[in-house]
Amino acid sequence: MTSRLVVLVSGTGTNLQALIDACADPAYGAEVVAVGADRHGIEALSRADRAGIATFVKRVVDFSTREHWDRAMADSVAGFEPDLIVLAGFMKLVSDDFLARFEDRVVNTHPALSPSFPGMNGPADALAYGAKVTGATLFIVDGGVDTGPIVAQVAVPVVDGEDVETLHERIKAGERTMLVDTVGRMAREGWHVDGRLVRIG
Repeated sequence: MTSRLVVLVSGTGTNLQALIDACADPAYGAEVVAVGADRHGIEALSRADRAGIATFVKRVVDFSTREHWDRAMADSVAGFEPDLIVLAGFMKLVSDDFLARFEDRVVNTHPALSPSFPGMNGPADALAYGAKVTGATLFIVDGGVDTGPIVAQVAVPVVDGEDVETLHERIKAGERTMLVDTVGRMAREGWHVDGRLVRIG
């Protein structure tokens, strides 16, 4: 049975595109059934439109409270009956209520090897610290900042003399491959979370 993916986006959607491309192969085991965003006019939504995928937009400013927005976003996601929700460059935090509704089914990526360098500046923080190896992490989202149980990681060596931009681009390339490979395995084999351990299959 094909797993149903809902992808939430805020930007250009390069990770979304990688998932759409992977899903074109029936052997991948998943289908992107909807793409949700927190703003209009972004390339990620155009990518979904070109692929014939349903889209929805929930802007925080259109709701009286952040809680109302969060509930509306969760309702829209739930309407597509997802097996897995992928936050792909989604720049809003979802609430504990949202996560409880989709328990252990929301994943996100972080451009560092968790638990190192959480937050918005993972590549810059790794460079500033003098790390020799950094990378990307795919994790089950919990109530913390990049603290959820780790599903997969990919290591990226830091090259002497490189800047944040080049390092981040190399991390993103590894991150994209890891995301596509791991989401496919989760779709085909299933997964369960036991404390901090995520087991696929």
